[in-house]
Amino acid sequence: MKRAIVLLSGGLDSATAAAIARSDGYEIFALTIDYNQRHRIELESAKRVAVALNAEQHVIMPLNLRIFGGSSLTGDLEVVKNVPTDTIGNSIPTSYVPARNIIFLSIALAYAETIQAEKIYIGVSSIDYSGYPDCRPEFLTAFESMANLATKSGIENKKISIAAPLVQLDKTATIKLGLSLGVDYSITHTCYDPVSDGVACGCCESCLLRLQAFANVGIKDPIKYAINN
Repeated sequence: MKRAIVLLSGGLDSATAAAIARSDGYEIFALTIDYNQRHRIELESAKRVAVALNAEQHVIMPLNLRIFGGSSLTGDLEVVKNVPTDTIGNSIPTSYVPARNIIFLSIALAYAETIQAEKIYIGVSSIDYSGYPDCRPEFLTAFESMANLATKSGIENKKISIAAPLVQLDKTATIKLGLSLGVDYSITHTCYDPVSDGVACGCCESCLLRLQAFANVGIKDPIKYAINN
């Protein structure tokens, strides 16, 4: 079978991207980065998603970005809460982790070369998102160009492509697509600031976008929240 690396965080988007990779006929090699993030509970979700989607391999790689900090996910800054959903994405919030997708895609690229995978799937969206600059189509295009200039695979004309199937979809469309592919969203985790037992806070930008999307689809979000939703 054709091989693809899937960057798998354990969240709604990456689980959907993984399901798309499988439906596209790829053997899934999942890559999860344990960057010592505040919401480390997502690593457990990533394990469950990898099993549910029959990943051939699931690598969890430690990479402590907390050494640098610079983000509410890797340092002491507060996670933004309870903002109006129509303002999300107007500015870059504290949850932005400097160069995160550049780092993650670079590691995925090394993994892809090692196992001769032809594609890397990443579940980013540039529609209803928190305004992160490394989720935009122009970044992904630039990274793919760089990847094939800077690798043995690229020089030998064994191109590695970057697939971002959700980049032009909002969360509502993403959930509808995922449900059509059999994604079990009850095993995913999206919250940036879960409470002590790992339950989603329901107030961060990620939770708010997810809750709104499930409401738009007309079904109840299957995960638990610390507040009534």
